[in-house]
Amino acid sequence: MTSEQSYKGNITHFSGFLIDNEDEFGFSPDDYSKFKHGAINIAKEFGYLLADKFIEKCFKNHYDGKQIVVLPSAYSYIPTASFFMKVFFVEKLNLFLYKNGYPIVQETKINRTVTYREDYGEMSAEDRYNLISGDSFHVDKEYIKDKQLLFLDDIKITGTHERIILKMLNDSQISNDCYMLYFAELINSNISPKFENYLNNYFVKDLEKVDWIIKNEKFIFNTRVVKYILNADPDKFKLFINKQTIDFKKDVLYQAIGNEYFKFENYLDNINMLIKLI
Repeated sequence: MTSEQSYKGNITHFSGFLIDNEDEFGFSPDDYSKFKHGAINIAKEFGYLLADKFIEKCFKNHYDGKQIVVLPSAYSYIPTASFFMKVFFVEKLNLFLYKNGYPIVQETKINRTVTYREDYGEMSAEDRYNLISGDSFHVDKEYIKDKQLLFLDDIKITGTHERIILKMLNDSQISNDCYMLYFAELINSNISPKFENYLNNYFVKDLEKVDWIIKNEKFIFNTRVVKYILNADPDKFKLFINKQTIDFKKDVLYQAIGNEYFKFENYLDNINMLIKLI
């Protein structure tokens, strides 16, 4: 029995874009890759777009006025890219709620206890589940009591993350009605889950592309881009980091320490280089 089958609350799914073809997305794959690597201006564009689609095609005709709590994808210290998309999604949803006399959304966080060096997007469905099932997710049960939950993420590939969320809810004996909301969803089971990695890195294929985003977009640190920077070959990392401001170097270091990336040997050379540079 799957977690969804055993869940006692009602679940409403919505995805802004359904991907059935590796070459047709309905949105710019270059922009998606930039969004995943820190372009908050694109997070804003995606968040507004998803909110508009969700309100028009799913929400406005079914909402019963109950208080909504929005929960972005789980993170420990550094937010994910989808967290920033959530910020702008909430702006648009709140405007709709206010105009129609409903309570604006509340927000809370899914806390997690484990941080990973592995790139989730490169994994098979089984490997994803084996990795993430070793994590511990927690949400404030009292805060969400008697409210509708809206879980928001950027892409659904295998459904593993959703299974873990539902397991968390079941384990905590939570049965709130839920929205499971995604910017995009892969609906063709013949396409490998590694498609996610292909999409993540569609534009960003090296640190030069990250530098381009920093210089040409509105940049903000997220989990993926910090890991991408720290995981670089030390020589390439040195070339990249020397192009950045002292504040940027400090921020990378603070983010790395906050997410405990010093526990990963692969990151230590670059973390130690940062310490010397500042």
